[in-house]
Amino acid sequence: MILSAGKGTRLGKITESIPKALVDINGKSALQIAAEKCTAFGFDDIIINVHHFAGMVEEEVRRLNSAGLRITVSDEREELLETGGGLFKAKDFFGKDPFLLYNVDIISDIDLSEMHRFHLEKGGLATLAVRNRPGNRYFLVDDAGLLRGWENISTGEKIISGLVSDKLTRIAFLGIHIIDPEIFNYMSPGIYSMTKLYLELAAEHKIYTYLNDNGLWCDIGSPENLEYIRKIL
Repeated sequence: MILSAGKGTRLGKITESIPKALVDINGKSALQIAAEKCTAFGFDDIIINVHHFAGMVEEEVRRLNSAGLRITVSDEREELLETGGGLFKAKDFFGKDPFLLYNVDIISDIDLSEMHRFHLEKGGLATLAVRNRPGNRYFLVDDAGLLRGWENISTGEKIISGLVSDKLTRIAFLGIHIIDPEIFNYMSPGIYSMTKLYLELAAEHKIYTYLNDNGLWCDIGSPENLEYIRKIL
């Protein structure tokens, strides 16, 4: 699933007339780049959620489908459900195998096949790609790379999940998940984030992190980052 329903408010005037998923990057939409990325690693049956300028995104989906990509739409026109609620709404799309959840505004050269193998070896409920990078919000992980909490260093807010004996390390999330469909047993309809869900589940379930400290990764959610990635690519 490619999460594509966000309003992209950090992009300012750019997303007043188009959705974030259709931001142009050197002749391709962000959605096309994300779909081609996922497909190249074998995640070639894709569902996306739509909300902001949904009709425009659906038109792009038709174009991409005619070009050979396989994309289905989960309609959130009436209500934006955030990442957790959006995934749960689309749950019937998925089978019995682990699946990829990928943010449309992420440009990266991460090896999704390697991350998928890591997830299968560990056998956790989910695996989250992470990196040492500057920011305000961080996951807190133990020595085994398991999710144990979350911290916002600008506000001082901190959440610890379960009993923790190890020293915890700050690490930043990359917006890329491999998830076992068992997770739907612990989800419900509503408006909530996957981060909130992971922190609730981490006390009793294994949520692993997958460290990716090398190569390209960029969140195109700001005008500055968008210009940067256009130049890099």
